[in-house]
Amino acid sequence: MKSLLEKNHRLLFYSCWLILGLIQSRFTELLDDEAYYWVYSKFLDWGYFDHPPMVALLIKLGYAIFHNELGVRFLFVLLNTGTLLIIEKLTQGKSARLFYTIALSLAVLQLGGFLAVPDTPLIFFTTLFFLCYKAFIQRPTLPNTLWLGIVTAALFYSKYHAVLITVFVLLSNPKLFTRYQAYLAGVIALALFAPHLWWQYNHDWISFRYHLFESNVNPYQISFTLAFIGGQILVAGPLAGIILLPAAFLSRLKNNADKDMKDDAPAAKKNGYLLLRAMKFTLVGIYVFFLISSFRGKVEANWTSPAIVPLFVLSESFLSTSNSIFATGARKWLARLLPVTMVIVLLLRIMMLVDIVPANAIKERYHSWNSWPARMREKTRSLPVVFENSYQRASKYWFYSGQMTYSLNWYRERRNNYDFWPIEDSLLGRPVFLLDIHNLDSFQNRISTPIGAVGYRYDSAFSSFAKVQFVPTEKTIHGSETSSFVIRIRPDLSEKYLRYIDAHPDIDCKIFVGVFGKHGWIKDLPVPLTLQQCVHAPSTLTFTSDLRRGNYYLIFSVYSPGTIIPTHNSAKIKLVIP
Repeated sequence: MKSLLEKNHRLLFYSCWLILGLIQSRFTELLDDEAYYWVYSKFLDWGYFDHPPMVALLIKLGYAIFHNELGVRFLFVLLNTGTLLIIEKLTQGKSARLFYTIALSLAVLQLGGFLAVPDTPLIFFTTLFFLCYKAFIQRPTLPNTLWLGIVTAALFYSKYHAVLITVFVLLSNPKLFTRYQAYLAGVIALALFAPHLWWQYNHDWISFRYHLFESNVNPYQISFTLAFIGGQILVAGPLAGIILLPAAFLSRLKNNADKDMKDDAPAAKKNGYLLLRAMKFTLVGIYVFFLISSFRGKVEANWTSPAIVPLFVLSESFLSTSNSIFATGARKWLARLLPVTMVIVLLLRIMMLVDIVPANAIKERYHSWNSWPARMREKTRSLPVVFENSYQRASKYWFYSGQMTYSLNWYRERRNNYDFWPIEDSLLGRPVFLLDIHNLDSFQNRISTPIGAVGYRYDSAFSSFAKVQFVPTEKTIHGSETSSFVIRIRPDLSEKYLRYIDAHPDIDCKIFVGVFGKHGWIKDLPVPLTLQQCVHAPSTLTFTSDLRRGNYYLIFSVYSPGTIIPTHNSAKIKLVIP
């Protein structure tokens, strides 16, 4: 038996890893974001408000095979397993025991690797990118150049964090700027990524503007930075993070490259050094970039997910080659902590699968959506359903009920892809049911569910106008010393909306301009025009408000009394009061 295990340990390890991932995928309820990305896949496109389209494509392909949670996650489980296979190749397979220990110590690869989120393909293509980069610096042939360009494009299609990886790799090896093959790889990647850039251009670079200027901008709190530091230790473990992080940072590249390379040729050692150097630059660069970002606002722990790849490789390289006191002790403690980590991971796996933890937060996250949407479908006669300001609830309800669902987004919160999909258009004037867990007194009926009481009411002709947009002639408005300012706008709407508004002159919609400062909403300024007046011709609006000197932004909003909340009806408009 021992001899059999020794000969087939790789097959046993990867088989168990894959089977556990598949079981977890099938019987774990979809998380909020996973359901949202499943809706992505119903509207396959070259881009989305939040992310590039790789996550949608993978879900689309998997869901075509299995029409359940497993289908949503199927290809993500395969990519997660593939990530480990490639990392093992990058580590040269020096010590199987150490490799398995590190892999099992990184709980994020086990508990997060099966999830249908952009980080899973991002980590996979980061790993594949380093493998292609290794081949490229060894032999910059046309096939290796082509593969590097293709994988770089796939990396960018996974998540915008790809720019950090490519930039830090380029900085680690300035000689790449003197090689025409590097430029050729860049041209190939750019050509393959061009459809997404064209989509962004046609949508006014909406994703880039959101991520660079609108998302995660909050008054600084020291808790942001402390939470980031603590979160990275947990992501790199949770227990082994205190070992793997310093091991990766202490890795001495030249020494490790010399010992890693079985080939004694100087060229092989140099290439090994360049690969480890690229990983070291990527590891440090990502952590430093998001550490600085924590001074701008809250940083989610998973944003550094691609750093897992260099963290794994560099820590393994250091622990397998160094005979220092730290390395010797680290290897012992890594082995001692592994059983505890595996018990924690096992308990968390069970907790996600079975409703045994008496905590509302856990119950709502993992065990709340399997049954009640089916009951609600009967009560709503399978008509389309509209939720208030929650892409999470709208998406999960759609997945578990099978009903078309729309999220009516509040102008004081951020937009999401429900503002752009052709869902509201299809519901205009149609009978729907409005659902919400807030303002329950405004609903005639309610149902008790695991997420709390849900109110619902029938609307015989849904009239919402989030797709009616007001476009300013100037992106920056300047006020006067008396704080008065003028906005010139033109309407942007489809013929369908224009015909509907003209056919229903009795619609009494209120239009106003929301004023926001750096700390959020300040006030609303009413627009003295009707919706019918605003949608037919450009308008010049003059506002007087008591605003101090400073920078603000404005958002037009339309409130239809038959709906729940006022909507986003313009992009952010900058207002400067000198």
